[in-house]
This record gives sequence, C-alpha cells and structure tokens, in this order.
Amino acid sequence: MTSEGRPTLRFLGAAGTVTGSRYLVECGHRRILIDCGLFQGFKQLRLRNRKPFPVQPARIDTVLLTHAHLDHSGYLPALIRAGYRGRVLCTPATKELCGLILPDSGHLQEEEAKYARRKQFSEHRNPTPLYTLKDAKAALERIDTVQFNAPVDLGDGIRAEFIPAGHLLGAAQIRLNINGTTVHFSGDLGHDRDPLMRPPVPFGGADVLVCESTYGNRKHPDIDPEAELAPVLKRVLGRGGTVLIPSFAVGRAQGLMHHIARLMDRGKIPEVPVFLNSPMAVDATEIYHRHHDEHHVSREDCNNMFRLAKRVNSVAQSKELNSRKGPMIIISASGMLTGGRILHHLVSFGGDRRNAIVLSGFQAGGTRGASLAGGARDIRVFGEEHRIEAEVVQLESFSGHADADEILSWMRAAPAPRMTYLTHGEPDAADTLRRRVAHELGRRARVPEHLETIRMDAPK
Repeated sequence: MTSEGRPTLRFLGAAGTVTGSRYLVECGHRRILIDCGLFQGFKQLRLRNRKPFPVQPARIDTVLLTHAHLDHSGYLPALIRAGYRGRVLCTPATKELCGLILPDSGHLQEEEAKYARRKQFSEHRNPTPLYTLKDAKAALERIDTVQFNAPVDLGDGIRAEFIPAGHLLGAAQIRLNINGTTVHFSGDLGHDRDPLMRPPVPFGGADVLVCESTYGNRKHPDIDPEAELAPVLKRVLGRGGTVLIPSFAVGRAQGLMHHIARLMDRGKIPEVPVFLNSPMAVDATEIYHRHHDEHHVSREDCNNMFRLAKRVNSVAQSKELNSRKGPMIIISASGMLTGGRILHHLVSFGGDRRNAIVLSGFQAGGTRGASLAGGARDIRVFGEEHRIEAEVVQLESFSGHADADEILSWMRAAPAPRMTYLTHGEPDAADTLRRRVAHELGRRARVPEHLETIRMDAPK
C-alpha cells in the first residue's frame, strides 16, 4: 500500500534503455501495470527478464498494454505464469497482434533453448525458455479489449482511457485519472509521415507525463521512403545480388511491401521474386485489412501489398531459400537480428559481396543489427563467428517512431505537466530530449532511474 493512499509511479523498465517497458501505478490497495515488456539488446538488460518480477505478480490488479510489440507486451506470459490473476486490457487490434506475437515469441524461445542444448554453446548447462508456447496461449486468454477514447473504470476512483498513438495498429497512449491526479503515458508515438499509420492524437494534458524518447536525439531525414529505398534495391538487384531485409513482422514488413510493390509497379526497380519469410508477418498483413480505420493505405494498395510477396511458411521452404541465387528480396523477422529465420539467412547470404543487408528500423544497443549498423563485420550467430562481406545499408526514412521535433510538437498541444519523465530511449537520446524539453518548452523534465519510485500528487 502506498503511504496514505497517495498515488505513486514506479519505473520497472524502459528507464535509461529503449526496451522493457513496464510502469507500476499504485494508489491505496490498487496496483496497475502499464505495459509488460521484454528487455532486449545488451546481455545485462536481457538478464533482467530472468530475475523475479520487482512486485509480486499476484498483488497487481490490472495490466494495460499500449501496444503489441515485444518490448511492451512480451513479458506478459511470464507474469501470468508467475501468479498474475487480473485482467489485461488493450485495444482490439493490439489483442489480434498479440495473438501472433506472443505465441511466436514462446515458440522461438523454446526453439532457441533446444538449439543451445544441442549445440552446447550456452553458459548454462540446461538452457530453458523464459516461457513456452503454452504459456503464451494461456496469456492470450486473459486479454480483454477496450475501444479508443472510451473511459474504463478500474475501480477505487481510477479511470483509464486509450488514445490513438499511431506507430502500429492498435497502438495507444494511456491516460489515467487517479482520484483527480492525471498521468499520461505516451506509449510509442508514431511518425507524422508514417507510410501506413495515421499520426498520433496530440497530447491532451496531464499532471505527470511519461514520454518515450527513442529518437530523442535525432530528426528523421526529409526524404521520401521510396526515394531512399529505390537506389539501394536497383543497385543490388542489378548486380544479381540478394537483398536481405531484417524486419519487424508487424508494421515494418507491411510498410516495406507497400513501397516495394509501388516501386515495381512504376518500373523504378526490377521485377524480381520477393519472399516474405515470416508466417507472423503474413497473418499481420491480413489484420491490416480488417482495420482500415487506423491506417491510410487504400484497399487497392493493401491488396497489392498482400499479393507482392511469396509467403514462406514452413521451415523446409525457409531452408530452400538459402540455396537460391539472386536477384531477389527476402523480408524476414526479426528487425534487429535478435533471433528467428533471419539469422539463418544472414549466415547464408552475409558472406557474399554482391548481396546487401538493409536495416529498416531502430537498432537497439547490444543487438546484431546495432553492431552491423556501427560497422562491425564479424557477427556471432549460433555460437560461431561469421564474417559479413555483404553491403550493409541503414535506412533512415522508415522509422515508426516520432523524432525529437515531432515529440516536442506533440507536447506543445497542452499546458506543461508538473513533471515530464523521459523513458524508452538510450541514455544519450533521453538526455538530449530532456535538455530540449527544458530549454525550448521551459518545462521540468527528468530521465528516471531503473526501479525509481516517484509521488504523483506533489504540488507544482
């Protein structure tokens, strides 16, 4: 119980790092967890996933999810297995996408643990998955849906509202009203010029703001995504190479297919085979058809996007791809090269200079994608070092996150909160945005510490 029923906020994740989104709001006997994400990237962060949850899961009343990406939802099966008994609330599209993402995560963790045991390259004598496919399916049964902009009563005078955030189908900002004190969680804010999603609803004001800072030290280039993508594809395909695109299966894969289909249709790039080697991305594309109200891709373009790629469903089909020769394009998860079928393609195609690895999104520190983007060419995969001779290209125009200027513009829509906490960013990004919030907006801002607890009823 918090002291005298005063509302508090505890940063259980995404503080000083870009993953592991978890925030605990407490008031009296009521405990609400906003997001339940996995830590990713550097090993010392990933090890946090294995530690006991900082709060007894059985003592949490409600979990609210901003959206379905693993760094916001991926710890949910572990939390439920550890004893969480309450509801999980999110928007309908987020529930649909969690139905793809969480089982895929459980299956992948089982497969990676099995592979590590077989190859004996883990430092653990008996590697085990953080959770299993069965755990993930059990978690899905606990999810209930709420509509955008419809207040939800959480009990004890606490209300929640889910507000469109752009970024991804179903993605929400979450605004809590706790007996007159308001706290607003930005979630992941979408890029204003996102090729798929509508822009986020402007900030509506709050006593306390918790805002993402993924691109807090950067501005997206003023370049059309197709103008950036076309020369890369034309160059590599023209020399007979394979373009390997690690991609987030939900959101990024669909955007890539949308632009590639348009470029081929206009004759800007050669017509070559395009393979979508991610069953989850195939299913996610179908979900985009069911939620046209959340994005601005026409039904015709959506159909063209869906027809573009040859879908690779089975493991056998995935293995066959590795023996094919270019020119061709392979889109496969995961977007930061942290696991999945893309790693087998990296081993097969990364050693050939005719080929290219095209990084299409943010690469968190400690991931293979970040290493490649930073110039590394010896990459450890499946316990062995592999030399990467393929061209490496980092695209800058495909981000699904608002950049620093867009975040500041989003904040300006409402009066200053008592305090703004900047989370979900690498240290330099979060601190750079903190300085801009203070100097350009004249507002109080801090980057919280991991596990820090703050009171939300303090006077201005």
